Amino acid sequence: MADRLDTSSAREDAAVTTQFVVQLRNRPGALAEFAAALDAHGVDIRDIAGGGLGDVGYALVTTNDEAATREVLRDSGHLFAEGRPVIIEIRDRPGELATVTERLGDAGININGIVLVGRSATGVEIAITVDDPPGARRVLGLDG
Repeated sequence: MADRLDTSSAREDAAVTTQFVVQLRNRPGALAEFAAALDAHGVDIRDIAGGGLGDVGYALVTTNDEAATREVLRDSGHLFAEGRPVIIEIRDRPGELATVTERLGDAGININGIVLVGRSATGVEIAITVDDPPGARRVLGLDG
């Protein structure tokens, strides 16, 4: 692991809203049911990523209506975490993601969601939703 994390930028983007990390059952139709529940409440999905393995699936979503999204999640009984992601650009080379995630893990900061949001000639921009955003910013050297 590199001793120094080489970040070219970090920001909290005003355009980035709360990211919801939603646990789903990993079975046919589970994501469709979740999307339909959001639709029934007039919620528009703006961004989505997800996956699943075994019995557990997940979706990472941002929407146009955070309050309604919370209501849908609570009413449906889904386990979920939410947060405003820290957006960081790291060099596009092997080991950089390992460095970031190891530092967070060593500091006891849990990653709830991570999404690649952009790419440049030299870097990769990622949005990381964690259980301690101020701690993550401090550990990653983004406070100053």
